[in-house]
Amino acid sequence: MFNIILFGPPGAGKGTQSEKLIDKYKLVHISTGDIFRGHIQQQTALGLKVSTLIANGELVPDSITIHMLEEEIEKTPDAVGFIFDGFPRTVAQAEALDAFLEDKGKVAGVIALDVNEDELRKRIAERQKISGRPDDAAEKLVKRIDEYFNKTVHVLPYYEAQGKLTRVNGIGEIEDIFQNLCKVIDGMK
Repeated sequence: MFNIILFGPPGAGKGTQSEKLIDKYKLVHISTGDIFRGHIQQQTALGLKVSTLIANGELVPDSITIHMLEEEIEKTPDAVGFIFDGFPRTVAQAEALDAFLEDKGKVAGVIALDVNEDELRKRIAERQKISGRPDDAAEKLVKRIDEYFNKTVHVLPYYEAQGKLTRVNGIGEIEDIFQNLCKVIDGMK
């Protein structure tokens, strides 16, 4: 199994690039944000709890996130591999993912999309006009970006120490960024 993590702050282009990478490499997309939104939409007990946390711009606790992720992976046992988008967000989640994937094919690599804060704010403001996602609202956006740069970014040294981290410039034309991602992924195989 070939597993990669696409890493970056809110608005970096993870979702856009994931779609293209899934088509090319036939990976199963695992987005914790999509999983959370699914539970929220279905109004499951977990969804109601997650809804409150996300609405306040907070991260969902590791135990809930990891459990939901493991359930999602188990749904597709014949997958060629997975592309993780928005996960892991803490070192504890990274360690749990490594342990869970031990017999399913380890994480081959982590690609961090580098995008500055000004560009992020611009992209999310545009996305909010189109999608209306509540987590893109201006007041929550500041909290989400701060959360990334103050907490989530600390996961990168974990993978860097394993020699699995590659940074890709996330600013530019979508297709150019995609081609750069493909070069990195092809080098992992």
